[in-house]
Amino acid sequence: MKTAPILLFTYNRPRHTKNTIEALKRNKLADESELIIFSDASRNEKMEESVQKVRDYLRTIVGFKKIQIIEREKNYGLGNNIIDGVNCVVNQYGKVIVLEDDLLTAPYFLEFMNKSLSVYENSDDVISVHGFSYPVKQKLPETFFIRGADCLGWGTWKRAWKFFEPDGSKLLRKLMETKQTYHFDFNDSYPFTQMLKDQIAGKNNSWAVRWYASAFLENKYTLYPNKSLVYHAGNDGTGTNSGFDSVLNVQMSKSPIKVHPISIEENKSAFEAFAAFYRKLHRPGLFYKVKSKLKKIFWNGYNRLIQLFRNSK
Repeated sequence: MKTAPILLFTYNRPRHTKNTIEALKRNKLADESELIIFSDASRNEKMEESVQKVRDYLRTIVGFKKIQIIEREKNYGLGNNIIDGVNCVVNQYGKVIVLEDDLLTAPYFLEFMNKSLSVYENSDDVISVHGFSYPVKQKLPETFFIRGADCLGWGTWKRAWKFFEPDGSKLLRKLMETKQTYHFDFNDSYPFTQMLKDQIAGKNNSWAVRWYASAFLENKYTLYPNKSLVYHAGNDGTGTNSGFDSVLNVQMSKSPIKVHPISIEENKSAFEAFAAFYRKLHRPGLFYKVKSKLKKIFWNGYNRLIQLFRNSK
């Protein structure tokens, strides 16, 4: 099996970056994989020292088949860094695995991602595979599909990434015209439509909500594991848009996730479990705090955690 290149997007957190790399090195297939790192430039003078520390560390990395470091000469911001990086690499290699600098992976993450990318490579209805699985209580099948796309340790193909639409206005207009906002918001359980409106208004620069909307509108699906192979380690207050609570922390799988072809359609039980989880975020108290954090994570430009449980840093 030919492994997909791993794209890692970093900025100014050397400790998080090192932890991400060390976890990735413990993965089966790490020594057979090419690692391509996009190091964003400092946004201001205050960040220059920490950005340089990250870059100094990146030059010491070993343990992969090949390592390539792209040091941005200007600050792209997370969204533009990811969009440009994926565009460049997926068009050259045909498929990619994407990580950010505060995602810890289980030892079976690369195996799951590469196997999934291989099994569904020619399945046009599948737009991506996802390594993070959200902390729902319901029992779910070992792998399942949800309509749309996600952003916490994911992979895709050149044939699928071509559907990414960077213009949020076009996406919103189509959602409204086709009257699909209710389903897009997981049966009105979480305001993804509003997130997209805010992106259009310049209140956030989320690539993730646009990736989700692009996939959703094309009726494409993302494969998930029932047990997470990714842990979001950015909830310590060091990230641009992360908070301190840990309600969204997951227990990573201690065993491999088996991948075999399944019917490509949205799993109703999984959809309902995701929607139920979102509804809890609207309750007062502890879940209200989580909801506030998710808004920061997904709405502001670090895009990452939950985009149905789907967002971004």
